[in-house]
Amino acid sequence: MKKFKEFDIPFVGLKEAKHQFDYQIENAFFESFDYDEFNKAAIQVSLELDKKSNMLELSFLAKGSVNVDCDLSNEPFDLPVNGKLHLVVKHGEEYNDEDEELLVIPHGEYQINVAQYVYEMIVLSVPVKRVHPGIKDGTLSSEIVERLEELKPKEENENNNKEIDPRWDTLKKLLTDK
Repeated sequence: MKKFKEFDIPFVGLKEAKHQFDYQIENAFFESFDYDEFNKAAIQVSLELDKKSNMLELSFLAKGSVNVDCDLSNEPFDLPVNGKLHLVVKHGEEYNDEDEELLVIPHGEYQINVAQYVYEMIVLSVPVKRVHPGIKDGTLSSEIVERLEELKPKEENENNNKEIDPRWDTLKKLLTDK
C-alpha cells in the first residue's frame, strides 16, 4: 500500500489524547482502487483518533459529493455523500480484520493505514439506486425520460371500465363460501 502513504498514521509517537487528521478525497483515490463508478468526487474526510493505553478509537466522518450517472436516465448529477465509521484498534497475536468494527494488529506494529476504511465508508454511503433529483420532482426533461413515460404500464382504470368476465364471479364465490 505504498501508493496510500498519506493515509499511514504512525500512532507510536502520539500522546494519549485525541488527534485530528483531515483528508481531501478526489477521483484519483477511487481510481487507485480500480473503482470507476464516480465521474468526479470531492469529499472531505475527518478522522479523530483517540489514543488510549491499550487501544485506539478511530471515528471517521465523510461529507461531500460524488458525480454519478442516473440509473434511469443516464444523466450525470452530483449526489451528496455523508458517511460515518467507528473503528476500534487493539493489539493481539496476529492481524485480524474479520469484525468490521474491530481491528486487531500484531504487537510490533507502529502505524496503521486507513485508506481501505475511508474507501469502504464512502462507497457504502452511496445508495445502490441512483436517481437524478430532476426525475423525482419532474423537472428533468430528456429523451430517455420521455420514452420511459411512454412505455410505462397503463393504469388499471382501463380494466375497471370493461365488463368483468362472469367466470370470475363464480371463482369469487369460492372465497366467500366456507
